[in-house]
Amino acid sequence: MTLPEISSSPTPISISIVAPVYNEEQNLAPLYEELKGVLDQFGQPYELIFVDDGSRDGSYGVLQQLHAADGRVKVIQFRRNFGQTAAFAAGFDYAHGELIVTLDADGQNDPADIPLLIARLKQEEADVAVGWRVSRKESFSRRIVSATANRLISQSSRLSIHDRGCSLKVFKSDLVKNMRLYGQLHRFLPELASAVGARVVEMPVNDRSRKFGKSKYGALTRTPRVLLDLLTVFFLLSFFGSPMRFFGSAGLFSSGLGILVGGYLGLAKIYHGLVGGWEGFHAYEIGNRPLLLMSALLVLLGVQFLMMGLLGEMVMRTYYEAQNKTIYSIRKIME
Repeated sequence: MTLPEISSSPTPISISIVAPVYNEEQNLAPLYEELKGVLDQFGQPYELIFVDDGSRDGSYGVLQQLHAADGRVKVIQFRRNFGQTAAFAAGFDYAHGELIVTLDADGQNDPADIPLLIARLKQEEADVAVGWRVSRKESFSRRIVSATANRLISQSSRLSIHDRGCSLKVFKSDLVKNMRLYGQLHRFLPELASAVGARVVEMPVNDRSRKFGKSKYGALTRTPRVLLDLLTVFFLLSFFGSPMRFFGSAGLFSSGLGILVGGYLGLAKIYHGLVGGWEGFHAYEIGNRPLLLMSALLVLLGVQFLMMGLLGEMVMRTYYEAQNKTIYSIRKIME
């Protein structure tokens, strides 16, 4: 599917701000004023891209007013709620800046940290600069879940950063525009970048309490998603380039174990035939033993696991890439 065009600005844009919006009506105007103050003082040409992810309050109306008052405000409205990953993907697709900055629209990320993150990225000659909320304004349960998840992901991905839940990040445009985002992979953009050789740096940033509205998820609902996302990113980082390594290993293990069990039963019957003759061979029954059924099931499971996994990967790649489909649907664009 061909993406709708957003006309390029006559002045080259240095910084694109991408902010997903979901029911943040009261936070948008204060956030815009903060961003405008910081970026005007920073002195680099910029654009503000707000992605309305199917908000049910007056968020889109506020964005319309901001766009009418400031041409640097771009608004992408989704037909329904597709999630943060889709919102970031849309923002990346339509951004014109050399650097792309992501942040939440709830006001908890401090826009004053943006110039500092950009300076750190340039100073370290990095491709990604990640914010680290050292003093987080969250409940104890959410901090525990986040700390545990970050530790597990660091061990599995070999990328040691402290805070993957912080949306305040800076990316080089050419890096993220070549990324394919599915599911909930927005949390693991640094890992995906690192997997292709990008340099990732981290810097402490300010975390603020939410002034209006409430968080869209809690620790209990977040935990299963984090665990599932962890499995996803582990597979993507370890086996995405060669999925046969994962599915083939699992299939061979299951089938091999089944063949070993079946072989043991077959050899045992032959042995009893050699020792006891024809009568011993017939007397040693294996047809009604649970081990024989387990052997057949393990072989069948191995084949099915391999084929279903490979077919699933082929369907996913064909759907999103061969047909150039996106993971979101846009209702309207204001440029």
